[in-house]
Amino acid sequence: MGTVLIIAEKPDQGLKLASPFTFKKKDGYVEIPPHPLFPKGALLTWAIGHLCELVPPEEYDAKWKKWSLDTLPIIPPTFQHRVTKTRWKQFSIIKGLIHRQDVSEIIIAGDAEREGEAIIRIVLAQCKNNKPMKRLWISSLTPKAVINGFENLLDESKTRNIYYEALSRACADWLVGMNASRAYTLLLQKKGISDVFSTGRVQTPTLALIVKREKEIEQFKSEPFWEVVATFNIDGKRYKGKWHKDGETHIKVENLAEKIKQFCEKKDAEISSIEKERKEFHPPVLFNLSSLQATANKLYKLSPQRTLEVAQKLYVKGIISYPRSDSSFVTKEEAAMFPEILQKISSLEEYKSFFPLPIQSIINNKRYVNEKKVTDHYAIIPTEQVTNPAKLPEDEQKIYDLIVKRLLTAHYEKAIFDYTTIHTLVEGRATFLSKGREQIQQGWQKVVSEKKNKDDSGEEQILPSLAQGEKGKVEKVGVNEGKTQPPKRYTEGQIITLMKSAGKHIEDVELIKVLNKTEGLGTEATRAGIIGVLKTRNYIDVKKNLVYATTKGQLLIRSIGPSILVSPEMTAKWEQRLHEIGEGNAAPNEFMDQAKKLSIKLIEDAKKHSNQWTFAEEHLEEFKKQNPTNRSKRTVTKLGKCKKCDGSVIDKSSFYGCSNYSKTKCDFTISKKILGKTVSQTNVKKILQGQQSDIIKGFKKGEKTFDARLEWATNKIVFSFQKE
Repeated sequence: MGTVLIIAEKPDQGLKLASPFTFKKKDGYVEIPPHPLFPKGALLTWAIGHLCELVPPEEYDAKWKKWSLDTLPIIPPTFQHRVTKTRWKQFSIIKGLIHRQDVSEIIIAGDAEREGEAIIRIVLAQCKNNKPMKRLWISSLTPKAVINGFENLLDESKTRNIYYEALSRACADWLVGMNASRAYTLLLQKKGISDVFSTGRVQTPTLALIVKREKEIEQFKSEPFWEVVATFNIDGKRYKGKWHKDGETHIKVENLAEKIKQFCEKKDAEISSIEKERKEFHPPVLFNLSSLQATANKLYKLSPQRTLEVAQKLYVKGIISYPRSDSSFVTKEEAAMFPEILQKISSLEEYKSFFPLPIQSIINNKRYVNEKKVTDHYAIIPTEQVTNPAKLPEDEQKIYDLIVKRLLTAHYEKAIFDYTTIHTLVEGRATFLSKGREQIQQGWQKVVSEKKNKDDSGEEQILPSLAQGEKGKVEKVGVNEGKTQPPKRYTEGQIITLMKSAGKHIEDVELIKVLNKTEGLGTEATRAGIIGVLKTRNYIDVKKNLVYATTKGQLLIRSIGPSILVSPEMTAKWEQRLHEIGEGNAAPNEFMDQAKKLSIKLIEDAKKHSNQWTFAEEHLEEFKKQNPTNRSKRTVTKLGKCKKCDGSVIDKSSFYGCSNYSKTKCDFTISKKILGKTVSQTNVKKILQGQQSDIIKGFKKGEKTFDARLEWATNKIVFSFQKE
């Protein structure tokens, strides 16, 4: 046996794999001298993420360079890769090492998942490697885990199928994206909308869910309601209740609410019944990536992408296990390490108060420890390299603390609450409802405290000890006015959960846990990236952690209509089939044949639907200035003189702003949307010239809609209702 060549996925990961050994740094690789694991020594190099990419359409056929409906569909006979332009140097270093005569074996050491497998194998294929291969498969980068991994290398045949899975996913996504994107872009261009409309197998159904919520909010009609709230005094014991009829507390006519209030004032009250229900809440399951992203977003408003970046840093430091995991379980082997890890955690000031733990071992608890439910990786847990979170940067501290506390809660009992509902009858006629909650056992909520109970009329409140039949008085009674609220916008964390559940609106952690591991849009590793793509392509906007669909995003989804391109179920079925390829239970060729047929169908769908497309003038105005084939070369249209400085007002995609911002920080802006209506470039030009805009119909304020012109007056845009 000669020298072993180890190929890692990234430089930092490569150096971590080398750290348990002595090594010499070279240009783009390191040398490890002879060692019991590598009797003739080893060379360790690395990719820099994706060194190779699928070749563009024109490299298969020159006719595909020009965007034209006549040349669709684009279906290459066989897919090919090429070296990414900026990565040639590192590729050449790897190629040189592969073909060194003293190298007799290659160890694939990318991240232990599909993408890590594909990155290294595609490079090996491009280098025409024919040397035997092994696979390093580890879920943590501690020295102990690295040594253990090299002692127990897998034969490359064990992981070959996940390479086929990754390759099938990438090629199928290329086919769908390339064909549908060109079809919709070219067809929309015919309608005067000049922009690039990129589509994708995962990104488009995800966008469709966001646009659907945008429509629900837009179409929601808020209605006023009134509630009658009484404070009862039963022998000095006070509590609040809401008037209800058959469980409904909202009264739609103010006059009726006032009559109920007057009827109840200072009247006799009697407790007609008390219902008690005990509820037990199990500790949450261990984190997989989706649940970590959703939790970090809810608590700290960290974007899913940021959470993944931070978790990756903690992984490379060796202090948490592999973060791109889709499993919430560990095997008995990992569970056997918990006492040592917890012992170290107990010595840290931040966590001392949670010890001693009520449950010493969870090794036999199938809620956490279940070998059959561990997929490529186990749940995200702290490694034996326990670190004081206070010494970590702020975001790393937050994520590490979440992961540590999630392990601690698993060693606590359930939280138990008694929920009480009191029915109070006023003057034998008016029915009131009071709800309260009493903690019986704090359990795991000692570690992760929940939000405080609402102490609001009729909501959960601390109730005094009361009994059925007790009598007293209405001490005071009032009427509260409210409005029905539209559906809430999704947060970025909720989008991750929604993608995981293939569009089913599931908030319950328990239900999410039992979802089929492959049901959903995208994979654990790709979901944050998909949200990033939607942002970059100006389909969504994220403000204060809330996700908005832009005009462009809404326009695309409207154009696509009922096509299967927007179907979460179709995408989830694809994920299922891809997973089967990864397990060796489905043929990649059959899957690719289906992908080719789908690409053709998507083009047909687009052509068919385009005959019914109609767009409002403001949509056409917003997009007609843009060049569909090369947005970066788009000329900037000056719309008028800035009202604050000598700059020009230009279109900045989501608003109009001063061209001098980058030089002088001039912050003059005009909103692109005012009370739900888009302000076109033509109208902005008129306003900046001191004229009135055209009449814009359908401004919406509360329940009212109105038509008006816009003009510049008193240093701001105002509505003008003058008729010309």
